[in-house]
Amino acid sequence: MAIKAQVRGCLLGAVFVVTHAGAQSATQTASDAAPDAESLKTIALPAEPPKPVVGSSGDRTPAPQIEEIIVTAQKKSESIQNTPISMTAFNEKMLQERGIDSVEKLQGNVPGISIEPFPTSNSTLRLFIRGVGLADAQVTQDPAVGVYLDGVYIARSSGLALEVADLERIEVLKGPQGTLYGRNTTGGAINLITKRPDPSGFWVEFTSSGGERALASGKATINAPLSADAAVKLGVLAKRQDGYVENTGPGGDFGDRKALGLRFDASWTPYDWLRADYGFDLTRVDAYAQMPQDVLPPDSDKGSANLIKEYAALNSVYSPHRLDHLATGMPMEQSTTRIDGHALTLTMPFEGYELKYIGAYRSLDDNYYADLGGGAGSLDFRLDSNYYDGPAATVAYGGPTPLVIPELKQHQWSHELQFKGKLFDEQFEYILGGFLFSERATDRTPFSHQASSALLPAQAAALYQLIPGLVNPLISLAGPRIVTFNMRDYGADNHAAALFGQGTWTPSWFDERLHLTLGYRHSQDSREAIKTYTQDNYLEVNVNGLGTAFLADSADAFDHVRGKRSYSNDSLSFISAFDLRPDVHLYAKYVEGYRSGGFNLRDPQISAASGPASDGTDYGFGFEEGFAPEYVASTEVGIKSDWFDRRFRINADVFYTDFKDMQITFLIPGTLGDTKATNAGHARIQGVELELAWAVTSWLNLSGDYSYLDAKVLKVIDATGANVADQYPFPSAPRHSGVLAADYTFFRGRWGQLRGSTNYSYMGERDGGGLPGRSDLSYLPAYGLVNTRLAVSGITLGHGELEVAAFARNLLDKDYITEAIPTLPQTDRAVFWGEPRTIGMELSYVWQ
Repeated sequence: MAIKAQVRGCLLGAVFVVTHAGAQSATQTASDAAPDAESLKTIALPAEPPKPVVGSSGDRTPAPQIEEIIVTAQKKSESIQNTPISMTAFNEKMLQERGIDSVEKLQGNVPGISIEPFPTSNSTLRLFIRGVGLADAQVTQDPAVGVYLDGVYIARSSGLALEVADLERIEVLKGPQGTLYGRNTTGGAINLITKRPDPSGFWVEFTSSGGERALASGKATINAPLSADAAVKLGVLAKRQDGYVENTGPGGDFGDRKALGLRFDASWTPYDWLRADYGFDLTRVDAYAQMPQDVLPPDSDKGSANLIKEYAALNSVYSPHRLDHLATGMPMEQSTTRIDGHALTLTMPFEGYELKYIGAYRSLDDNYYADLGGGAGSLDFRLDSNYYDGPAATVAYGGPTPLVIPELKQHQWSHELQFKGKLFDEQFEYILGGFLFSERATDRTPFSHQASSALLPAQAAALYQLIPGLVNPLISLAGPRIVTFNMRDYGADNHAAALFGQGTWTPSWFDERLHLTLGYRHSQDSREAIKTYTQDNYLEVNVNGLGTAFLADSADAFDHVRGKRSYSNDSLSFISAFDLRPDVHLYAKYVEGYRSGGFNLRDPQISAASGPASDGTDYGFGFEEGFAPEYVASTEVGIKSDWFDRRFRINADVFYTDFKDMQITFLIPGTLGDTKATNAGHARIQGVELELAWAVTSWLNLSGDYSYLDAKVLKVIDATGANVADQYPFPSAPRHSGVLAADYTFFRGRWGQLRGSTNYSYMGERDGGGLPGRSDLSYLPAYGLVNTRLAVSGITLGHGELEVAAFARNLLDKDYITEAIPTLPQTDRAVFWGEPRTIGMELSYVWQ
């Protein structure tokens, strides 16, 4: 009965379940404290722990200890506790228990990190670490967070929809990474490390899962030795799941997704001084994008869209609560993303030194279709690129415009050379390196429909002002329509080169407990962008009862307008680390970071000479001027410590990051996606991070991570010379975020064990960004989520082990918002909702 009671307790929420009472309101200020006390609940643990198993030899269960994780954040293998960097790492076991199989799933598992979907593409992610990131996704803008797959830099956020079949570890490095990594980044870095082929034995691993919304996935990995010094490994992953918002209109359902991931690795050590590793990965994702749900009617100034906003509002659905169905007017089309990459790593160790080369080629083909209409299934108000058959199409195109799905293509090549060694009786450890990177990309949308809407009769006066020639007795304004067509052809050619080095000196003073590290990096970047773009607005009317169309106005036309710039930077880092005890480490560091300048392809104006934008503001710059580099200097002091024979862990750090010329991107009011990108004069982020872990007993482990961010833009000078910094908050810098987790073993026996794992993640309110001075329309409320997993593992079956698990994501079925759009013509605030509760089963088997 005791065991049944324990199992029942797990199914009710398992161990240490913490729930959040509700999202914070929009009026909650940034000075609020951490989550309210009323939002915390605790489910009692069983009074009696599981009995330790006594083997035939009489050995008892070993004393509990916090598991050690080996990382390579500093280009060498070392314990995460000995690494003087604020970072979080997940080994293979932790990845499985928390359900992390991609970059996107890191959301809610690492405090201070925010991962948001891009509104028009399920495969594109916005990454922020410590509030630093990139809200847009363009081939001409470098991300602030670098992502690496086995040491290979992934340049584009559209390429992060990776389905990696055999992840071994993920490392999240917080703060600027200026001197050791392939690209100089100002926010941080994420390292994805896969398993290497093992020539010591043959093994097969298989995992399958199923669950709600037709969730079905399967993953298989085969490791095969070819000889004593060579092996290959093949991994395959396939999964599908339905979305959680039904499309009651034509086409696919929002959020439906199918994915296939392949990975092949080969490893060969022909000599003691040479090891060759080759890796190939392929990901294909077929999905239907989410549709934003309108929340507020359009009361704000929509600029050029003021003509249609009232009619658009009549053809839209509004609700402050999550709806389970919306409708498109035109068929919802499928988006497809294909990513593949090749990587060759040559490692040449010889006495006291090691030379390593990493060469890679990666390609991305992203076809993304979106419908941003009002969700009412209207054909009279549309925001999509599907076909259009009307008088405006006949006048502008000679007939119906076709269905167009925008396509982004990107190819990148990278080469990195590292040389590391030790000198002076191993008191001095160093690494020297060089990095070369180049990419070419295109982003194309052939001539197509972008928006169309009928008009209300009350808008006739505005039409007379727009087109005086309408005062004609032959023209009837009965049923007039505004139709917008556009065409874009963007190109980018980017190159980067860097030399870097870092050395660590451990003098004989203080019994070799002091470690002094100095790093340097020289970066050179070349950016070239080409833009061709047209946008024409037509008015459809009736003449003598026949439909016709007139060109109302056009945006600035770009005809192969070129922008080209080169930048260079020198960054330094200094770290002082001291081993207070063998398991207590103090460190202080100063790190500089840099992000290259570039060009904003979404800028609707050619140059500063173009005059005011569509909202009437003369910003004083356009596409040709581009934006300058961003510079960061960060100071951090921290401690990493284990206590009581590694049963209790306290890691903490305090940091201050100073930004100069911080790059900011914001939407132009009244447009669907036109933006301006410029450099803010000055900004700063300061914060505190805390990590606690406690191996309470051999059957219970508790942990808690917390992040506090105080982010503020201090100086932004507008065209009039005024400081308008208060209108440009950091878009994704939650003041409070945290994770509480518990791992509990309910029962151990000779046949296996019953384990539970539960975690609660809290994400504080974020400003969201978008429109300057209107965070009230783009804010993302705070929320908390509970995830849990119960597994029976260690079951011997044939020559392998079987594990059966049940899991629940968002156990309490919390409604939460992941993204907000404040600029659509039919609404002042449209939102995307996060995934509702998902319950499923998982089966894993390892044969060897």
